[in-house]
Amino acid sequence: MSLREVIARNLSDIQLRMANAARRVGREPSAVRLVAVTKYAQLEWVRELVNLGQKDLGESRPQQLAERSREFGPNVRWHLIGHLQRNKVEIILPRATLIHSVDSWRLLDALQKEAVKLQARARALIEINVSGEASKDGFQIDELRKNSRKLLEYSHIEIAGLMTMAPQSDDPDDARPVFRALHDFRNELTTLTDGGLNIPHLSMGMSGDFEVAIEEGSTLVRIGSSLFAGCEEAEIVRP
Repeated sequence: MSLREVIARNLSDIQLRMANAARRVGREPSAVRLVAVTKYAQLEWVRELVNLGQKDLGESRPQQLAERSREFGPNVRWHLIGHLQRNKVEIILPRATLIHSVDSWRLLDALQKEAVKLQARARALIEINVSGEASKDGFQIDELRKNSRKLLEYSHIEIAGLMTMAPQSDDPDDARPVFRALHDFRNELTTLTDGGLNIPHLSMGMSGDFEVAIEEGSTLVRIGSSLFAGCEEAEIVRP
């Protein structure tokens, strides 16, 4: 099987599973967007994926996002899904459509400063450590409850939603309480800011649990390994 056929099969399978998960809870499939995580993918694989129509790509490392954004040009929407250090904000801000991993007030301050400097507007998701695991980055829910109105002070940042990562588990349903809690907190945050925050997006769900995430309200699922399964063994057919 050619590389293109392998990726097309994987992409089609994921899109079908996404659509079915949405329909199970009465949602329109178009309400959920796939962010293809390309951090471990070879450039040839990414090219095939883009040629198949996948335009939202996610990278964990700022430097690799910057390099690949130059490689693929303006037809791709790049998402930074990994940790962003403040000294990398200057690299990322002009290139990322959406930053999923804003995990501290200091990072918000750095984004605001750079956006003012560039006369631009950063689009960001606030990362929430719903599970409370020490190994995970992100704000605690209680912290944001107490300081929710501070989010309204960032004139050059569009806070477009929230992001979280569920604990690793062999059972996708174990992630459900985490995803449900993020959905509920998004609604609470809107109330706490008297509607001042328009936060439509929930970035939650990866290869192992994206269907549960969609059932609980995810609008952005971050999938990598399932998209590229079998690519190592695939035949590359060049024109």
